[in-house]
Amino acid sequence: MTDSQGAAGGITTAAAEWPAVEELFGVRGEPSRCWCRFFALPGASFAATTPADRKAQLKDKFDGGGPAPGVLAYRGGSAVGWCAVEPRRCYPRILRSQVFKAAGPAAADDGGGSMWSVSCFVVAPGHRRSGVAAALLAAAVDHARANGATVVDGYPVDPAQRPKAGPSDLYQGTLGLFLAAGFEVVSDAVPGRAVVRLRVG
Repeated sequence: MTDSQGAAGGITTAAAEWPAVEELFGVRGEPSRCWCRFFALPGASFAATTPADRKAQLKDKFDGGGPAPGVLAYRGGSAVGWCAVEPRRCYPRILRSQVFKAAGPAAADDGGGSMWSVSCFVVAPGHRRSGVAAALLAAAVDHARANGATVVDGYPVDPAQRPKAGPSDLYQGTLGLFLAAGFEVVSDAVPGRAVVRLRVG
């Protein structure tokens, strides 16, 4: 584990490493099917790939020599959470999404090519609602800043407007999570969804 930092509840965070991501995502459930490639593969490209293809594509991100494509949270020495964060250009589906398009000029890339996006959270069962997501978001912001980001965006759900949203709907985080971390709403043009932003440089 590298670049660890202490956090409440015995949580530490670090730039993600592939073996821990592979173990966390496991072989069952949505993470093991998506491998955090949904926003990286627009439209038919996602449907045309298998879970094995997506897993290989995520692993390639770790093998490519660039910054890790996310951060991990650890508790008791085991990875219990993941947050995907990369330059926004790495997520073409976000750029084509209704939430992003509805934001219009408010979501324009004013980061000079250094705008990053937080796209996804995975928290292991048994560790939810215990501070893991907050620790992951703080680590994601630090990771983006350390790798040249000046702006970090998120695209959370507002449970107050979408009270029926379950865990499977909240993988992009909740509005309250981002607001507590200092993000500001730049668009709420789509009811129950927001574009939020934090300037970090």
